[in-house]
Amino acid sequence: MTAGPEGRRAYWDREFEAFVAGAAGRLLHAATLLTAEPDDDAPAARDLLADALARTYAHWDRLRGDDPYAHARRELCTAFARQAWRHRRGRGGLLSRLTPRLRLVLVLRYHEGLAEETAGALLGLPPERVRTLAARAGRLAGRAAGAVAGGAP
Repeated sequence: MTAGPEGRRAYWDREFEAFVAGAAGRLLHAATLLTAEPDDDAPAARDLLADALARTYAHWDRLRGDDPYAHARRELCTAFARQAWRHRRGRGGLLSRLTPRLRLVLVLRYHEGLAEETAGALLGLPPERVRTLAARAGRLAGRAAGAVAGGAP
């Protein structure tokens, strides 16, 4: 790393770019599930991800020793929660029949693989509530997948 603030900033910029190159695909998929948009057309998910990455970048120099992916995921979830009213109805994605809260729990538990305790801490919910919401979301998502596979509207 080059001495001085400019050298540090250049190093952090390269480090952040490498992080984005490795993590953006998975984060975009999570954002697409959250916004319930089709994979091939997800402008709201892209905007959500851009907001989360911008916030992550703003804190990048303070993330030393922390998991940057966990921070970016937290920013993504926070941005989604702030805008949940915009995503009440999806645009045709598989999870579009779920409420934003159910989508958020489902994505954290099953797509991201977070434990109920971890997801609960992120959402400000007790683990038992996360378990209940995840079960409900799983049932509804299963029904939606069955309807799509069966050709039902």
